Amino acid sequence: MKHYLLTVFSLLTLNLSAQFHTLRMPAASPAASVSQQIGVTEITINYNSPSVRGRDVWNNPGVIPQNGNPIAWRAGANENTTISFDTDVFIEGKPLEAGSYGFHIIPNGHSHELLFVKPDNLWGSYYLDQQNDVVLKVEVTDTTVQFSEHLIYSFLSRTENSCIVALSWGDRMIPFELSVDLEKTTIERFRYELNGENTYRWQAWNDAASWCLRHNTNLEEALDWVNRSINGGFGGFAAHKSFTNLSTKIEILDALGKSTEVESAIQEAFEMEFSVDDAHYMGATLLQLKRDEEALKLMQKGLKRYENDWGMLLFSGVAYYYLDQGKKAKKTLEQCANHCPEGFKPRLNAILKEMDEKVYHYPNRKA
Repeated sequence: MKHYLLTVFSLLTLNLSAQFHTLRMPAASPAASVSQQIGVTEITINYNSPSVRGRDVWNNPGVIPQNGNPIAWRAGANENTTISFDTDVFIEGKPLEAGSYGFHIIPNGHSHELLFVKPDNLWGSYYLDQQNDVVLKVEVTDTTVQFSEHLIYSFLSRTENSCIVALSWGDRMIPFELSVDLEKTTIERFRYELNGENTYRWQAWNDAASWCLRHNTNLEEALDWVNRSINGGFGGFAAHKSFTNLSTKIEILDALGKSTEVESAIQEAFEMEFSVDDAHYMGATLLQLKRDEEALKLMQKGLKRYENDWGMLLFSGVAYYYLDQGKKAKKTLEQCANHCPEGFKPRLNAILKEMDEKVYHYPNRKA
């Protein structure tokens, strides 16, 4: 009996010592995560960050295996590093579908083979099947950098549609270019997200249309979107006509060469009540589109209600200049100088000088 109780006690002790707990303990290679948005694409890298700890990591095969011997490197510590994208991307110019990938590297001196792998949940690289698991393989060259004790990932040289993803550790950095098809991914995202709660947000429809306008793409659909912003959805629900979306519509119609519809949309603006900000917004649009007579007419209407508003006086002066009424332009801008902020006066004086020399050009004015 005594022997039996001793055995049971020993088993209980072993069992208790093996129990897991939820304490957060310091880790030799702590988990880390970095994210970056490029265009509408979200990029996330999850990894464990080891330290150099005095080792020559790039020349120690016990730390970073070389030439895939005996295995690829997990590009971090512990589990495999993962990299995910929520749209399709290009890695060094090669296409890679949206998804989450295990990220492994085969170093060979200063040349590195980058492996994007399915599945993405391997423990390290021990069980990586290079024949069947690798979805994409690219080769890059590393560069020397300022020493980094800890392995880190970062996003460098960002543009509207690309960035350099960089692994840095010790005195080396492994960079690779990630890029996206900005127009394709953005428009696809708009189409998806305009189905959700944004369906009844007029600003969302207008902003999507405006983005297409600024990038001169998908203009026919953009026109549908801005009309949805103005007219609302089923039964006219959430309709909201404003100078903001009407201005977007006018610009899209102009870009599509629909001159008759442009005239009609401008007429709608004249029939609406408008604020000072509305007048400024529409005035800028009309001047950019070389609709100088309409711009002047709208500003004159606004000045009857908002007397001596310096913004409307400015736009009126610019319209007079382009209508070859130089004396009226000068007189109106001098009146503007009496009401504009002090900080704008140097630019206003420069405009007067440029007009006098016949070299003035309104920003973003249509060619």
